[in-house]
Amino acid sequence: MTDVETWTRIAFEPECVIVPIDSLLPVRPPRATVKASHKYQQIRTSVIEIGLVEPPVIARIDGNSINYLLLDGHVRVEILKDLGATEIECLVSTDDESFTFNKRISRLSAVQEHSMVLKAIARGVSNEKIARALSLHVNSVRRKATLLDGVCHEVVSMLKDTMCPMAVFEILKRMKPLRQIEATELMIAANNYTSAYATALLAGTPTNELAGEKKSKKVRGVTPEAMARMEKELARLQESMAEIQDTYGKEHLQLTVVKGYLSKLLRNPRVVRYLLQHRPEYLEQFQAIADVASFADQAA
Repeated sequence: MTDVETWTRIAFEPECVIVPIDSLLPVRPPRATVKASHKYQQIRTSVIEIGLVEPPVIARIDGNSINYLLLDGHVRVEILKDLGATEIECLVSTDDESFTFNKRISRLSAVQEHSMVLKAIARGVSNEKIARALSLHVNSVRRKATLLDGVCHEVVSMLKDTMCPMAVFEILKRMKPLRQIEATELMIAANNYTSAYATALLAGTPTNELAGEKKSKKVRGVTPEAMARMEKELARLQESMAEIQDTYGKEHLQLTVVKGYLSKLLRNPRVVRYLLQHRPEYLEQFQAIADVASFADQAA
């Protein structure tokens, strides 16, 4: 038995149970505005089209054999209520803490969504049915399915877990593979995955590095040559930042220790008197360091 299997068996009862919806006591009632949200409509459409994929999570209440705490799946339960359901299949948790459930799980990245859509299509699910299940336009499903066509494997690997818009991949497709990799590295270094930044990188791409385009995309008021110089300067700046980040933690710790030591030293009148008489310039600098509230504030 693996550690994962052991943890799963401890965390949940081995079998799901079917309970009356009215017996569920939500730990956090849904907001009044939740039913007007696009996410609610997406989940509702999915439930209608393909049923309940993931059962809600409940916990038993000591001394109460009728009611259950609803830990996760509040929106799904509300949707089933609206659809007229009276019972629901639930996963029973042995812990009544809701912190660890889906609200702490990261959202799917664009690459992961692309992979899921392709798997569904490979299993014979039509674009129209996927669109209905996800409450999307059919063109959006097609766009997700072809998202990585023309994007090199190295870029896909670098961005597979990154939350970035689909438009970024469509911009990268307009570059040749080596330029795609270079642009992706710049986005990662800057921690900027917006389509506007990707468009700027496209504008700074030399014509011979574009895929099937004769001209670089122009940005009003900025020539391609100026954009290329800005990109080179940005790359140098990012290299400098990376070097600083490598030593920042160690240096910050050292400065914090020095600050504490000097603060203690300057509380000794004899030391202050000696410095004032013999090394007044040292005393001024020591006091400046000791009076710093936070090195992080100074850096900001």
